[in-house]
Amino acid sequence: MAGILVVGLLVTGTAGVRANDSALKAASEPGAWAMAGHDYSNTRFSPLKEINTGNASKLSLVYSFSLASLRSNEASPIVIGNTLYVSTSWGPKYVYALDAATGARKWTYEPDIPDDVLQYACCDVNNRGISYADGKLFVGRLDGKLTALDAATGKELWTSKVADYKQGSVITSPPLVVRDKVITGFGGGEYGVRGSLQAFDINSGKALWQTYTVPAPGEPGSETWKGDTSLHGGGAAWLVGSYDPKSDTVYWGTSNPGPWNTAVRSTGNGDFGKLTNLYTASTLALDPNTGKIKWHIQTTPADAWDYDGVNEAILADLKIGGASVPTLMKADRNGFFFVANRETGKVISAEKYVFANWAQKWDISTLRAVEDPDKRPGPGHPVKDVCPNLIGGKNWQPMSYNPQTGLVYIPANNVCMDWAVSDVSYKRGVFYLGAEFPTKEGPGGFLGQLIAWDPVNNKKVWSIQEDLPFNGGTLSTAGGLVFSGNLHGDFRAIDAKSGKILWKRNLGSGIGAGPVTYSVDGKQYVAVVVGRTASIPAFLGEIGKKITSAAPEGGALFVFAVQ
Repeated sequence: MAGILVVGLLVTGTAGVRANDSALKAASEPGAWAMAGHDYSNTRFSPLKEINTGNASKLSLVYSFSLASLRSNEASPIVIGNTLYVSTSWGPKYVYALDAATGARKWTYEPDIPDDVLQYACCDVNNRGISYADGKLFVGRLDGKLTALDAATGKELWTSKVADYKQGSVITSPPLVVRDKVITGFGGGEYGVRGSLQAFDINSGKALWQTYTVPAPGEPGSETWKGDTSLHGGGAAWLVGSYDPKSDTVYWGTSNPGPWNTAVRSTGNGDFGKLTNLYTASTLALDPNTGKIKWHIQTTPADAWDYDGVNEAILADLKIGGASVPTLMKADRNGFFFVANRETGKVISAEKYVFANWAQKWDISTLRAVEDPDKRPGPGHPVKDVCPNLIGGKNWQPMSYNPQTGLVYIPANNVCMDWAVSDVSYKRGVFYLGAEFPTKEGPGGFLGQLIAWDPVNNKKVWSIQEDLPFNGGTLSTAGGLVFSGNLHGDFRAIDAKSGKILWKRNLGSGIGAGPVTYSVDGKQYVAVVVGRTASIPAFLGEIGKKITSAAPEGGALFVFAVQ
């Protein structure tokens, strides 16, 4: 229970006045799932334990609900009181409010999404969920807009433009609500956008601040870019943010720099010096009141492999060296697991959690990787067999942290690639890449893993090998369980300590979304959305063909309980 309280202090307690009170109250309810990552710390850990290692084998379907939208359904539902809210792919095409115990539909919201959004959405027409605060729901849209809905009725309250989607700036992930501000980023690193985070007034939708994650010429950090290339430098903050009420700090990851050909924006080789391309492939700590960047950690300077740095940060207090340390944990796409002091930004450890050969190690004293020069591509220097490949050691699928076991549960990939750069010029709304990247299987005869990782001792405790990459996100619970799906559509309950699969059910389509759990009238439920990706396989050659043949497209919500 001590571990649960440590995590709980991050989202409740005296610091709560700094956050949105309604969001904090909802997140503190044991039976709720009030945010995409369960809480401001993105732990995806629930204190519920009615479903546990002793009875997980008795899980059965309570209800299913058709989302009426196929392809890349990636949302984690949220549950407030007895209402479950879930969004679909394609815009979203729909947002539904359901009775969380029965699946009975309460209302449906259908935004007017332009028909041409697909060509501006790099990595599919996904939507990863919605946010809640003050009786309102907030949803980012593929047309670059942010909408607020009345949670009781589904009525649209306001819609604000965040970015012009026709430059490649779609929104696929839920925003973060801090006090009276709704904070969101957008995608577009592959289209040469200039990334930013923006805050909007929770009641009116009025724009309050905008912080560019890539500096324009003359701004601090612009010296890390060649010429004016930062104006199309990517660095998009398109995934989810975290928030620490104690220090009043928001944390967000940023994407790859644009274009992929590093010679355009840096030196094109490992001697990049100051041309590191800030603030791409980084974790940013920001003041939610002003958007000012407090500090940053750039995990892949002058990124040459599309490794990004956009993956979510989990906040937890870990016992390191005999002391309790406020940490930020991140399974970076570059294959290194980072643990940093979330109050100071000091990197505590950075160790490989998957096979990664582009670097020997990541040096916490220099804050740079010790690279293998044979694995950094550039003009006249194509590389072979570099690992991980561009989908990373971990992609967007969320990991979880269980304070009882002290382990992080990571949906990991084991895929490699060749890489060769080519000439490229910027054209608005068109891919801005300049690279070819044939995909290869990683070593060991498997393409994915579910990894239980010890972030204090920096080691893998157990893993489940998968024959495909890009498998589903994870949920961990006080019942000693981890829930996770894969691209075959197998949804599983797993013993959090041993990795033993205790229960499995095939749901008919590939699973990428992170599951959630909640309770209504004392009964615990587990919910997951299914509907495999369609665009990502196109980036993965023969491996992509295996993904598309593993399961059909889908679009449904499944809810289970011990009957």
